[in-house]
Amino acid sequence: MATKTWDAASERFVKDDLDHIEKLKRLRRLHGIARLMDTAIRIPGTGIRFGADSVFGLVPVIGDAGGALVGLYIVNEARRMGVPTNKLVQMLGNLGMDAVVGSVPVAGDLFDLFFKSHRRNFDLILDHFGMRREDLQR
Repeated sequence: MATKTWDAASERFVKDDLDHIEKLKRLRRLHGIARLMDTAIRIPGTGIRFGADSVFGLVPVIGDAGGALVGLYIVNEARRMGVPTNKLVQMLGNLGMDAVVGSVPVAGDLFDLFFKSHRRNFDLILDHFGMRREDLQR
């Protein structure tokens, strides 16, 4: 059964159980997107992982723009979940760096292997809520 408690930050009553379940659903969805974009595939024999963002980046200009659009979805969801402006700006900076440097031929593709903006942004969201990735498994 859901109980209501006063949330001073939003100055309203909040349904604890339902809000917590909805937040977990959103975080799990964002985690899946970030994983797909940055770390879905591991190169055998190495610790190097890459995802759709690295593959999209092989297509000049359009690929990096597509990766940035997916990243903007993550930032917008973070905004809707109440992540503060300073973290949203940091998330946009990560996306901007990924899009700009990633658009440089060859060097940008290598950069995409190591700078994982979607994962960094997801970590900022988790940090805001005081959670770890392991908390999403429960």
